[in-house]
Amino acid sequence: MTREQTLKQNPNLNTKSVQIVQKILSKNDKKAMQLKEQYEKDNVYVVNFMSSPGSGKTTLLEGLAMCEDFRFAVIEGDLQTERDAKRLQEKGIKAYQIITGQACHLEAEMIEKAYLHLKQKGDLNGAEYVIIENVGNLVCPASYNLGADLNIVLLSTPEGDDKILKYPTMFLCADALIISKSDLIQHFEFDLKRIQEDLHKLKANVPIFLVSKTDKNSIEKVKTFIQDKRAKGYHSNHSF
Repeated sequence: MTREQTLKQNPNLNTKSVQIVQKILSKNDKKAMQLKEQYEKDNVYVVNFMSSPGSGKTTLLEGLAMCEDFRFAVIEGDLQTERDAKRLQEKGIKAYQIITGQACHLEAEMIEKAYLHLKQKGDLNGAEYVIIENVGNLVCPASYNLGADLNIVLLSTPEGDDKILKYPTMFLCADALIISKSDLIQHFEFDLKRIQEDLHKLKANVPIFLVSKTDKNSIEKVKTFIQDKRAKGYHSNHSF
């Protein structure tokens, strides 16, 4: 089923509202394609981190910054405050905060402005990667293409093992799934087999990483995965 068909079957949308939504998404897709061209021109590999709030995206970024031979800048998205960007900057990570106000997702035009800001400040000098930390939400970010080369979804152990089939649109985006706070699995009766089976039903052959901030090796595996994807010239073909 196409995105347009899904919109038209939504009982909460009338014909006019469907047309408006389609127009917004179409505009976003065009900007995303322009961003892809810009990333390639600048020889920067862009990764989009998506998840619900509190899953550990910022913590993972702090861990990745401790890895050798992995130079990156960050575009942060939140409804309010610059806390996450400042938190990363205190760790020596180049970061730019997008404050969306009431928007529960980032859009390609927002990314373009943030990317150009980082570039003009020289924050991309020496950076091989830009990581987008999307607004914490398991619904809206799944509809907006940001031109990223790689889409990684995080699911934290305390959220439970039932989320994949509850929020299929988000997990369909995933080029990889990270189970964060994995050191808590036994305390939350988190069923990893259920996760594997549900994800396979939805989208086969998506790698799953168990990550804990106390396990440096688990973070290194994520770093290596991203590096390998870049080396192989991988670009996500997911249709948002």
